[in-house]
Amino acid sequence: MMMRSMRWLIVFLLLAVKVYGQEMYPVIPGDFPDPSIIKQGDQYFAIGTSSEWAPHFPIFRSTDLKSWKQTGYLFDKAPEWTSASFWAPEYFYHNKTYYVYYTARRKSDNVSCIGVATSKYPDRGFTDHGILIAYGTEAIDAFVFDDGGQLYISWKAYGLDKRPIEILGSKLSSDGLRLEGAPFSMLKDTNGVGIEGQSILKRNGFYYLFYSAGACCGMRCDYNVRVARARHITGPYEDAPENPIMKGNSDWTCTGHGTFVAGPDNAHYYLYHAYNRSSMVRTGRQGMLAKLLWNQTTQWPALQEISGGPYPSGIKDDFSGNSYALQWQWDFRHATPVIKQQHGRLLLSGSYASENKVGVVITRRPVLPQYQMEVSVENKNEARKGLVIYGDVKNAIGLSVVADSVIYWAVKDGEAFVLAASKVAAGAIRLKMVVSDSLEVFYRSESGSWQAVAPSRQVSFQELSPWDRSARPGLHFSGNKDDKAVFGDFSLSYP
Repeated sequence: MMMRSMRWLIVFLLLAVKVYGQEMYPVIPGDFPDPSIIKQGDQYFAIGTSSEWAPHFPIFRSTDLKSWKQTGYLFDKAPEWTSASFWAPEYFYHNKTYYVYYTARRKSDNVSCIGVATSKYPDRGFTDHGILIAYGTEAIDAFVFDDGGQLYISWKAYGLDKRPIEILGSKLSSDGLRLEGAPFSMLKDTNGVGIEGQSILKRNGFYYLFYSAGACCGMRCDYNVRVARARHITGPYEDAPENPIMKGNSDWTCTGHGTFVAGPDNAHYYLYHAYNRSSMVRTGRQGMLAKLLWNQTTQWPALQEISGGPYPSGIKDDFSGNSYALQWQWDFRHATPVIKQQHGRLLLSGSYASENKVGVVITRRPVLPQYQMEVSVENKNEARKGLVIYGDVKNAIGLSVVADSVIYWAVKDGEAFVLAASKVAAGAIRLKMVVSDSLEVFYRSESGSWQAVAPSRQVSFQELSPWDRSARPGLHFSGNKDDKAVFGDFSLSYP
């Protein structure tokens, strides 16, 4: 038995060396935390956390687990009972129906609860059924498991209480919309490390509870993946002696919160998130893939990281067609954008509160920390319109056309100030922002050359990212409700 275990360990270490020796790429680049995955036919669908970006919970599709394309959202509009913090969606397919169990804050008291929505399609047409689990001061991170026809749902509880965090479970009704019986404790955080993001597999008479431990987010995160097993779904669960079974490598860190799916080779694959060590919060928690391996002697699992394809080179949006690109998102809490696309132009306006110093913003997910974005501003009015790097409503940097001037501006901790201003000629004005370790901004007229804009003071764009998501590049409008911005084209490119 010792020799068999040693041979298995050597094989696994050789695989690990091969993976760690090459550059690792995400399979879903850019901010895509807490992913959940499902397979239908020969297609895979993945859904992830959207936090404070709308539309809520982006959905991606793939045929090979490595190349993904966004095809929809769970919600175009936030459900009536919710206020913010759209986290940790969980896919489930049952009775020819697609379910998504998701976390959001309840509008009445700001407590995080778990809701459920259903559709006959995996990436559109979802109907919300409201709150399924409201449990104390917090219920987050749902996972549903079909145990031979009996449905169970598990979730994280007590994360905000002065008591150990627990993974709780409950029987779920056959229609997936109601809890049945009393909740039971599956796993308790007796060491105070923090546990969440669980998923369950059953194999050879054992229930394997995979979970994440540590701090999920930000520069001080230490997230890792662990596993425990039991003979019954209710426990008691025994932790693996090799825990954690995944904690990152030289390129990626703070790995965790994923779910499993059967791949084309019938092996199981784990879709999870991780930070790139070189960019961390500037690109957010990206979608990563690992293959599930088993020690046939001990019956404990291991995870072998798998690289996706190279990063995309960027996007060019010429605003052709009658509808704007699916990938645009906005901070729904602080502005309501009005977006129209017609005749090769994108028209942006909308409403926002007076204390909002940034205005209306629509953004794209950055996949690398270094990028260049450009836009053509086609109209002149008193509104501020142009490019923006948006952290949140109190922290942003932009380059805008206002009447006959180009304005370089910033909002820091809610305070707005102008960094530079230059007069410009009549006609369309092209704007450019170049982001690397520093930030450079430029403008030019239709027939002119690029002119650099020197700021009167330095503002760190690297401090724009909120704790749980990346700052995003995009377009903005700030002005009277009767005004609008008219953009001719937009590009976002990576070195």
